[in-house]
Amino acid sequence: MPLYLRGDSGFASPDLYETLEEKDCKYAIRLKENSRLRELASDEDEALFRATKQNQIDYAVEYGEFMYQAGTWSHPRRVVFKIEKPYGQVIHMYTFIVTTMDMEPYQVIQFYCGRGKMENFIKEGKSGFDFDSVSSKSMLVNANRLQVHALAYNLFNWFKRLVLPPSMCKQQINTIRLKLLKIAARVVRSARYKIFKLCSSCPYKKEFYETMDNIHRLRPQLA
Repeated sequence: MPLYLRGDSGFASPDLYETLEEKDCKYAIRLKENSRLRELASDEDEALFRATKQNQIDYAVEYGEFMYQAGTWSHPRRVVFKIEKPYGQVIHMYTFIVTTMDMEPYQVIQFYCGRGKMENFIKEGKSGFDFDSVSSKSMLVNANRLQVHALAYNLFNWFKRLVLPPSMCKQQINTIRLKLLKIAARVVRSARYKIFKLCSSCPYKKEFYETMDNIHRLRPQLA
């Protein structure tokens, strides 16, 4: 199984690079911006300036790569970069990534930016499912509690994929709790049915009904 590692500039260490290369682990690690790196990317920087000279409002970006050897490195390594002009700004922003991945520069940048998505998953686990609620003095108790919270997190993700309407599939647990679970409703039971009566002014009534319909259609498949 191929191994990959991505990390921010705190992982930019020559010892780590060499260890990963010895273990055949592909990596994409951000470098701290400096004048030498900006100088090596100056051609693309000037190209971006020319491309946006007549339009200083819209977003624009340039990608590139070069071989670079810092003073503490034993040999040159490939560095890919992104230079972007944010919407409504004049200044350019730089991203430099040292990598051994055999992909186009923009693909390496996309792979690295996946770090932000993973951090969002971790934040959702901590704020929405109490992953950090390990208050017991027993390590065994804390480990079991974390597994229960992780199970709830996985069940919630299946819930999002299988029954939520498309407009809510990318929302996090706190938002879905607010829109679908923490709402006032009256449950009327009969011999064969359970009827949820919502307030006529409920802002997410349509999404609630779509979710219930999807659950109803899914039940025969799970039986």
